[in-house]
This record gives sequence, structure tokens and C-alpha cells, in this order.
Amino acid sequence: MVKKKVPDWLNSSLWSTTPSASSSTTTTTDTNIFDHHSPTTASPPIESPINPPLPPAAIRDEQQQQLPRHHHNHHHPQKPEIKDKLSKSSIVDDDDNNNSIINNNYSDDNIINNKIIVTNNDIRNVDDDESSAEDISKQALLLTELSKKVINMGELRRIASQGIPDGAGIRSTVWKLLLGYLAPDRSLWSSELAKKRSQYKHFKEELLMNPSEIARRLEKTTVLNNDNGKSESRCVLSRSEITHGEHPLSLGKSSVWNQFFQDSEIIEQIDRDVKRTHPDLHFFSGDSYLAKSNQEALRNILTVFAKLNPGIRYVQGMNEILAPLFYIFKNDPDEEMAACAEADTFFCFVELLSGFRDHFCQQLDNSVVGIRSTITRLSQLLKEHDEELWRHLEITTKVNPQFYAFRWITLLLTQEFNFADSLHIWDTLLSDPEGPQETLLRVCCAMLILIRRRLLAGDFTSILKLLQNYPPTNISHMLYVANKLRGQPSR
Repeated sequence: MVKKKVPDWLNSSLWSTTPSASSSTTTTTDTNIFDHHSPTTASPPIESPINPPLPPAAIRDEQQQQLPRHHHNHHHPQKPEIKDKLSKSSIVDDDDNNNSIINNNYSDDNIINNKIIVTNNDIRNVDDDESSAEDISKQALLLTELSKKVINMGELRRIASQGIPDGAGIRSTVWKLLLGYLAPDRSLWSSELAKKRSQYKHFKEELLMNPSEIARRLEKTTVLNNDNGKSESRCVLSRSEITHGEHPLSLGKSSVWNQFFQDSEIIEQIDRDVKRTHPDLHFFSGDSYLAKSNQEALRNILTVFAKLNPGIRYVQGMNEILAPLFYIFKNDPDEEMAACAEADTFFCFVELLSGFRDHFCQQLDNSVVGIRSTITRLSQLLKEHDEELWRHLEITTKVNPQFYAFRWITLLLTQEFNFADSLHIWDTLLSDPEGPQETLLRVCCAMLILIRRRLLAGDFTSILKLLQNYPPTNISHMLYVANKLRGQPSR
């Protein structure tokens, strides 16, 4: 049997990276990795708290925390201040200290003999205004498309897939369109939004109400309907009027109290996870009014989702998928949109999860739609495009892709990169007309290819540590490689 030849473009220095200092994070090989009720992520090192841009509503409540750079500027959009001490998007690894890879503006003119190489001085001298000008140009294109009576979704996807500039609330509107929450016909927006937001309000009133409140309302209704009731009977229900299903000790399936106690365990888990969501962002973490109100919104959304979807309920990690959606919608400069961020986020969360919900259902783990099947597809994709690397990982070193790809796929890469970079990745995931899952697998495959030399040189322990703590990389470059895999023929 002839061994498949590695494509020439994979052997280019384009995919090479330099080993970094050993990470202090302990490598884990949890044999119970598919336990949907155990934590799916290891907590990343916590940097000093970061102040993301505040939504308009929050600015009014927390003026003492307001910073001038957080203001939205419609004419000169600014990047959100979500950066690590060393931003992953600004780092480029290379095996050759004298050369680096251009991280954007790829074109056929840049490619010579499958290599895209410039000197380090060339990269350091790139004018920041070029990136700013590109963002302004991209923003103008998106605003033009969004201003049409009927939006061309194909064109919108094409532009958004290259990254959506921050500012002017563009990402908020575009994501709602890409997720199908907003219709391409702008004339339908007002009525559809009002309908959805009213529906979510009804969900909250029905599903988040304490049984005591239900009993109180029932009592009020009973008293009002009883014209001959005595005045003293209007304070409490008599013992004979309390039905079996309304009694706190009732074990009946229809009992609101029995259901309340069954839900309490899940609600407690949701509360614990929500408090741990992005501890490095003041938007989600801390004792401020802003953080507390945002945590409450996340808690409401996840609780309503769990009660409406008894087959899935709540699974740890859903809070990490919810966070980017709520952050973007709550930071919409349109005050009306920001005020309704919770309702809008709920429906977009449901839509996003509809393409991945089988990954959270433990009963489907071994089915053709379960998480194990999806991880197998990633393995096959890597084998098609780089059999040498696939053989080294799965045959030579026996690194099971479940050890690293489970978290990558189920949490949509939210734990592998900083928050700002995750938003950029999601622009591409949501823009793909094939659906986010296929693009996600290509991005995961690109992540492996980008560090192939380090993987080929490693053993089981070093490889697992590297993949469970993915090194800093340039996001635009990674997405370029993932897109190249789409058109690259299998060998």
C-alpha cells in the first residue's frame, strides 16, 4: 500500500510554529470525558479583570465606571477593549527567527512556491491605519447592505465571513440575521421582534415563577370569583380549598411543587456556572450592578431553555456558548435593542444550539449525530489533508482526539482563544451557508495543521499538553487555512 503523499502546501513554512515555554497547566486525560454532567473545561489562567465596552443601559447605571474609550463612535468604530496582556491575535510563531508569515491580505500574488514569507521588519512596519481603513471599508459595505429593504443574505454572509468590525452595533444586527432571528425583509422586523419578545416574557412568567406565587395568584383568582366569600377568607385559602397538586409535599407529576424541587438541582448548577462565566470580564464577573444584572439574564435564559427542553435540560458549558451572544446584543448602541437583549439572546441561543444540540444529549453520544461521530469526522478530515500528522497522532503516539476535540467542538472554541478572537471566529462560523458545524471542523483541522511540526516532534504527554492549551496564533491566518481546506482536494 502506497503511503499518501503530504500535499506540498502543508510542508511550507506557512504552517510552522516555534515551541513556546512549557505551560504550567496540568495535562488531563479524563477517561470520563463524555460525562455530560461533569465539567467539560478546565479553568483557564485568570488575567487581571478586563473592562469591555459597556452597553448604553449599563452606562447610565454605572457612570462611575465609564471610560471615554468605551463610547461607541459611528464614524470611527473602535475595537472592544478585550485583550490579554499578550493578545493572541497579534502573535505569529515561526521556526525561522529571521522570517515571519504575513497574517492577512492573502492573495495569489503573495504565494510563491507555496510560501508566503516576509522579513520581521516588514511586519513591524505595517501601518496600523491600513487595518483601520479596512475595517471602515468593511463597515461601510455592511451598513450599505443592512440599509436595503430586502437584504441579500449571500452578500451579507460573504462580507461577514471575513470578520465584522466592532462598533455601530453591526455585529449585533448581522448575527441576528445570520441566525435567522431577523428576516431579510426589513419591513418584518418590528412586528416579528415584538412578537418574539412578548413570547419570551410569557415564558419567564410561566416558567420562572415560584410555586408560592402561583398559589397566591390562584388564591386571588378564587377569591375574586367567589362573590359570597367572607372578608376574612380573602387572606388565605382554607385547608379544604388546597388541592393535592398544590400542596408542597405532593409527589404528583402534575404538582407545581414537585416540579419545582426537581428543577432546583439544575437551577443550582446553572447558578454556579453563570458565576464562573468569563471571570476576566467585568461585564460578567464581579459585584457591580452591571455584572449582577448580566448574570441574572444568563441565568434566566438557561433556566427557561432547560424547562422548555426536558430532553436536554442544561448541560455544563452551555453558559460559555450563551455568553458571546448576550455580550454582543447587550452592547448594541441602540438602547431599545440593548434593553431587549435577554429575549433576543434566548431565541438566537436556541437557533444556534439547534445545530449542535445532539452533542449535549448523552443518549446520542454513540449515534451518527452524537459527539463521538463528529469527532470521528474531524479525524477523517485531518487524515484526508495531512495523513502524516494523523498517523503520528492517532497511531504512533495514540493521542485520542476525544481528549482535546471534545471541548473544541462542544464549546465552539470559546475556551481556546481570548474573547475578542472568539467573536472573530464566530463571525466566520455563523456566516457559512453550510452551517457552523462544517466550518468548525475545518477550523479545528486548521488548528492542528498550524502546529504540525511541534506535534510531529512531540510524544503523548507533550502533544496532549499542547492541544489542551492551544498556543497563541493569528486568527485571520487560521481562518484562511480553514477556508483553504474547503477547496483542497482529498488525496
